[in-house]
Amino acid sequence: MPINLGDSPAEQTWRKQVREFIEQEAPAELRSAGGGEGGLFGRLGAVKQWRDKVAAKGWIAPSWPTKYGGAEMSVVEQFIMNEEFAEAGVPANVGGFGVMMIGPTLIEHGTEEQKEEHLGRILRGEVIWCQGYSEPGAGSDLAALQTRAVRDGDDYVLNGQKIWTTGAQFSDWMYMLARTDPEAPKHRGITYLLVDMKSPGVTVQPLTTMANQQTFNEVFFEDVRVPVKNRVGEENRGWYIGTTTLDFERSSIGSAIGVRKALEGLMRRAKEGEDASFDRASVRHEFVERWIEAEVAKMLSYRVISMQAAGKIPNYEASMCKLFTSDLQQNIANLSMHLYGMHGNKINRSSMGYMQAVSATIAGGTTEVQKNIMATRGLGLPRG
Repeated sequence: MPINLGDSPAEQTWRKQVREFIEQEAPAELRSAGGGEGGLFGRLGAVKQWRDKVAAKGWIAPSWPTKYGGAEMSVVEQFIMNEEFAEAGVPANVGGFGVMMIGPTLIEHGTEEQKEEHLGRILRGEVIWCQGYSEPGAGSDLAALQTRAVRDGDDYVLNGQKIWTTGAQFSDWMYMLARTDPEAPKHRGITYLLVDMKSPGVTVQPLTTMANQQTFNEVFFEDVRVPVKNRVGEENRGWYIGTTTLDFERSSIGSAIGVRKALEGLMRRAKEGEDASFDRASVRHEFVERWIEAEVAKMLSYRVISMQAAGKIPNYEASMCKLFTSDLQQNIANLSMHLYGMHGNKINRSSMGYMQAVSATIAGGTTEVQKNIMATRGLGLPRG
C-alpha cells in the first residue's frame, strides 16, 4: 500500500502546535542531551517537570478516550506528536507502562470498578506499573509459563516466579499472567491478574546487567493472595487479553528517530575528538551504511503508521520494523567501538552504549520470534 510521506494542512497545523509546545515547555536539560544520546538517568527531576507539563496539556494519554481522561488523538496525531518529541529528544511515553499498556487494556477489558480504581491514578502519576510475563522457563514461548494461581474463595493464591521484570523494584502494581488450569492446552488455562506489589509474599530481587545497571528484576510469589476482583476478563482466558496488552507495546517512530540521533551524536564526537579514527575509510563507510539504515528504519515506521491510518492492522510489518531498528541499535554500538578501538573501553558513553545494546534484540520480542512472524505471516512459509 502507498506510504504517506507528507502532512495534510491540518496535520501541518498540529505539528506546529506540538513543536511550539516543546520549544516553550520542555526543560532545556532534556533537549540539550542530544535526543538519542545517553539515557535519562540523573535527569529524573527534569523528566518529572516535563511529565507535569504534558499532563497539564492533556496529552499524557494520547490514545485514551476522553471519557477516561485521555486526548483521543487519531493514529496520525499520535505519530506526529511522538515524532516531534523524538526529534527534540524529550521523552514521549512519560506515563510509563500504566498509560501505554495496562491502561488501554483495562479500557478494553476491565470492569467499571477496575477502571474507577486504576485509570485516574495512572493519569495522575500516582502509581508505577510493571509487567509480569516472562519466567525462567517461559520467555519467547510465553504460553509455557508455570506460575500458578489457585482459586480459594474470593482470592487466588499465587506461587511462582517472574524474571526480566523492568522496574519491578520501583513499582506499586503488576499486571501479570498466571496458570489457573494446568490440565488445559498451554494457550488456555491462563488468567490475567492485577497484583499489588506490597502484598505479603511478594519478593523483588534486582538483576545487575553487564552495564552495571539494575533495570530488570526477578519477582517471587509465595502464597500471595490476589482478590478475584483483580482478575481482568474471564478465568482461563487471560492469554487473549495478554496479547491485547502486547499490541499496545510497540511504537516504532521514536526508536527510529532515536537511533538516528544517536548516530548524529556519534558523528559529532568523531569529528571533534582527538582519539577517534574517523579518518579511516572503513569507519567512514560504516557511517554511510548506518545512515542509510536509519532512513530505512524511518520508512518502515511510516509504512506501519500508513497502514494504521488506513484502518489496517500491521502484523509482520511491525515485526520487520522492530527487528530492523533493534539490529540498527546494535550496529551503531558496534560502530562506536570500531571508531575508538580499545580506547572505547575507557570512554564511558561508548562502552556503556555497547553493553546496553545487547538487549535490543531480546526486549519487546526476540529476533527469533520476529523472524518467525515474518516468515509465516509475511511470506506464508509453513511453521517448523
